[in-house]
Amino acid sequence: MTARQSALARLFRHRPDPRDSLRPLWHRIVGTSRDPRWYAVGQVADSVSGRFDMIAAILALVLLRLEALDAPAEHGVHLTELFVEDMDRQLRETGVGDLVVGKRIGKLVAALGGRLGAFRDALAADAEPVLLEDAARRNITLSDGAESATIADLLRTWNAELGGYDADTILAAELPR
Repeated sequence: MTARQSALARLFRHRPDPRDSLRPLWHRIVGTSRDPRWYAVGQVADSVSGRFDMIAAILALVLLRLEALDAPAEHGVHLTELFVEDMDRQLRETGVGDLVVGKRIGKLVAALGGRLGAFRDALAADAEPVLLEDAARRNITLSDGAESATIADLLRTWNAELGGYDADTILAAELPR
C-alpha cells in the first residue's frame, strides 16, 4: 500500500458511531415514556404533545441522574444527539419540510433544556414538593381537567427509584418500570 493509499484508507475508513452504545438506553427511555401508567394514572394527554412531554421528562430525569453520578459528559451529549436525531426523523415523517425542521428541532431542544432546569430545581434535596407540581403543570400536557399533583407524584416516585441505580446500570439501559 502506498502512502497515498494509506492516507485515503485512513480518511475513508468506517468509524463506529460513539452513540451506538447508548441506543438501547435511548430506546428504553422512549419505551418508559410510553408506559400507559403516565397517561391513565398520571393523566398526561395521549397526544403528540403529551407523548413528547413524557419523552423529554424521562430523558431529563435520566440526564440529571447521570449528572449527579458524575458520569462522563459525553453520555449526556450523545443521548441528547439521539433525541435530536429521533425528533428530526419524527418531524420529517409527519411531513414537516426541510426548511422548518431546524427551527422546530431548536424549539424541542430548548424545551428539553427547560425541563432539565425545572426538574433539577424541583427535585433538589431542599425543594418544596409543590415545585415539582409547578414544573409538571408548565412542562407536561395533561388531559382536560387533570391536576399536576398526580403526574408529579409519579415522576417523584420514578425518580426516587432511578436514584438507586448507578451509572453502569443506567448505561446498560436498565431503568425503573
